[in-house]
Amino acid sequence: MTLRRSLRFFDVFSIATGAMISSGIFILPGVVFPNVGPALFISYFLAGVVSLIGILNVIELSTAMPKAGGDYYFVTRSMGPLVGTVSGVLSWLALVMKSAFAIFGMSEVLHVFFPEIPVWSSSAVFTLIFLLCNLLGVKTAAYLENFMVIILFGAIGFFLVVGLPQISLGAFKPMLLPGKNINDVLITAAAVYISYGGLLHAISISEEVVKPARNIPLGIMISILVTTLLYVAILIVVIGIIPAKEFAGNTTSVADAAKLFAGIPGYVVMTIGAAMAFTTTAHAGMMAASRYPFALSRDGLMPKFVSVESRKTRNPWVAILITGTLMGIAAQIPLDALVKAASAVILASYVLASFAVIILRESRVLNYRPTFKVPFYPFFQIFCIVTFSMMILALGWHALRINLIVIGFSLVVFYIYGRKTSREFALLHLLERITNRNLTSHGLEKELLDVVHSRDEVIKDEFDLEVEKSEVIDLKGTLCTTTLFRTIAEKLAPGVGLSADRFYEMLIEREKSSSTAINHFVAIPHLVLEGEGCFQIALVRCKDGAAMEGTDGLIKAVFVILGTRDCRNHHLKALAAIAQIVHGPNFESRWLTARHSDQLRDILLLGKRKRVTRSGKK
Repeated sequence: MTLRRSLRFFDVFSIATGAMISSGIFILPGVVFPNVGPALFISYFLAGVVSLIGILNVIELSTAMPKAGGDYYFVTRSMGPLVGTVSGVLSWLALVMKSAFAIFGMSEVLHVFFPEIPVWSSSAVFTLIFLLCNLLGVKTAAYLENFMVIILFGAIGFFLVVGLPQISLGAFKPMLLPGKNINDVLITAAAVYISYGGLLHAISISEEVVKPARNIPLGIMISILVTTLLYVAILIVVIGIIPAKEFAGNTTSVADAAKLFAGIPGYVVMTIGAAMAFTTTAHAGMMAASRYPFALSRDGLMPKFVSVESRKTRNPWVAILITGTLMGIAAQIPLDALVKAASAVILASYVLASFAVIILRESRVLNYRPTFKVPFYPFFQIFCIVTFSMMILALGWHALRINLIVIGFSLVVFYIYGRKTSREFALLHLLERITNRNLTSHGLEKELLDVVHSRDEVIKDEFDLEVEKSEVIDLKGTLCTTTLFRTIAEKLAPGVGLSADRFYEMLIEREKSSSTAINHFVAIPHLVLEGEGCFQIALVRCKDGAAMEGTDGLIKAVFVILGTRDCRNHHLKALAAIAQIVHGPNFESRWLTARHSDQLRDILLLGKRKRVTRSGKK
């Protein structure tokens, strides 16, 4: 059950950006301004920097495993279904609260123009509208998202071009309000972290992204850089235009600033811009958040009906309905509590993502193949874990309590639905490595192999099919050519209708005609058999090496190709494929460290070579 890939770079950028630029800049600044003063723009900048740092771990994971549910999927495959359930519910509710924050902003804007309409009733109506839009399908939702982001950028561009020349530098003196210090700047950075929570939106829909290895990291990193710069610029204008006393507690500060320097037209433009911002966040938020219960259900950690898809649009409509209902409820939570709870939950998700990277790398799961790798491992991940944990604590006991409640709820969900679920995960591979005990099957490796093939749009060819059913011979001890070929003959001869002696003679004759060693590490003996319609590949690992003519070193990898004359085309393609793979990066180290036969096959199945993809490219 795989979702349709239809989202491209600008879709990823729009979903992430539209999900971030919202109440976090149009509503929140006035609420948190009394905590720090004009230095508020520094708090937003620091939150943006920390967000970029934190999302790098998530980007690495998403390029290795672009699946619905984003960080939930990564954590489950690294730390198991119990921790995965906690991660999935944390991220789900984080996006629900982030989106509810945007719906609250929309309702506040409407309330300014129509005071007779209660905020709670307009919140319910807006939630219903977004619910219907998401049910139409992800591509329709993405088109709408792109359109609204373009309008939003137009309004912000107007605000900055007209407003920046009119700011008063005196408004920034002093930078901190009386009694405030740098510690308050840092605490405020943690409080406004929700403003960057939209990054999780784009990650959770990674299964629906075309060319995820390129479009996910590019779309998300450009999005956060653009958003951080826009936040800082907008706040500089607002702080430099609105007097501090009027800014404190003001929930329409951006529109009010525009009114001061551009009159009623400016106020209208920024009100429309705010409305677009709230709409893009709530809309993208519902789209992304619904993928978490879908992924949990698909893995057996929630009721199966939650992952039911529409036959026409392949949309997870049940998950969307549940998510929309929760958003409507969350929109009624008091603003301060909503902001801190959402920030704490988002930070907790990044802590788990950092742990996931460490476990997946240390487990040395062969098929963990990210196209983007975070540098300075493991110091970078340790820094993230410590930093995000400190930020959670800085938010206070109330935010921590919300996290604990969500974790408690997650454990209940796991106890009811997930405790009977058996799934292999990377932590078992790490324990297997440490204890030298056999704790795993090939389940996780096989799943990641399929994920990489899907990510790279690989179409299996004859070579893949032959490798999947190939004989694997794993030999220990230093071997001579005679012993090596005798062993190969005894294993392979029965499968092609030859005696072991005749098979051995053919190998020796072929080796005498010219050495089959292609370098110091690899040999490719290939034999032409009598008859028709027979073609086989066998993989032989000589871990301690085999002495063969034509090379000064000891051969560690032997690929035996057997085929009748009518299969000559297969024969030549297999030779070409193996030659490309064995010259790829890290082939030798992977070949020697593979723990079992399936991993040896996977080295060939995931090796770099020219092949046709679903897009028709080689």
